[in-house]
Amino acid sequence: MVEKMNLKSFGFIAVGFKAGLIMKGLFALSEILGGVAAFFLHPERAVALISMISERELTEDPTDLIMNYLVHFGHSYSVDTQRFLIFYLLAHGVIKMAAIVLLWYKVKWAYPVSAIVFFAFIVYQVYHFTVSHSFFLIYVTIVDVVMIVLTLLEYRRTYSRIISESA
Repeated sequence: MVEKMNLKSFGFIAVGFKAGLIMKGLFALSEILGGVAAFFLHPERAVALISMISERELTEDPTDLIMNYLVHFGHSYSVDTQRFLIFYLLAHGVIKMAAIVLLWYKVKWAYPVSAIVFFAFIVYQVYHFTVSHSFFLIYVTIVDVVMIVLTLLEYRRTYSRIISESA
């Protein structure tokens, strides 16, 4: 059965929850695809690709922040980095996608389990931020915090309504 999404029947929390699931689902899919791409992106290929992309841009603007970051990434991209990216992106993407699918179909036990999984990701992301200082991790962490709150609110809203209807 396909659910009709409208603000009146779902309420603000439910709409925010569904929107968050869609956003996190797209991000999880990009992680899975990134993990697959990393499998084929050997360090030699990465350096060649980055050189091809950045050469013209850096001759026009040698201070280009993004291109310089990309070149730095290419020089530090090793087989160990490749293996880490493959493992991390695939594991993170698949686990997150599984949680999202279970939440989408309102599997009761998935709500608290997903909140715990998202919290574990937050712990790792905060740790990784202290090492990498990647502001993207701050953004992802904020999204995860919002998703935990929405997941728990949706759990309470959905299952308190079912309990009150059966009483």
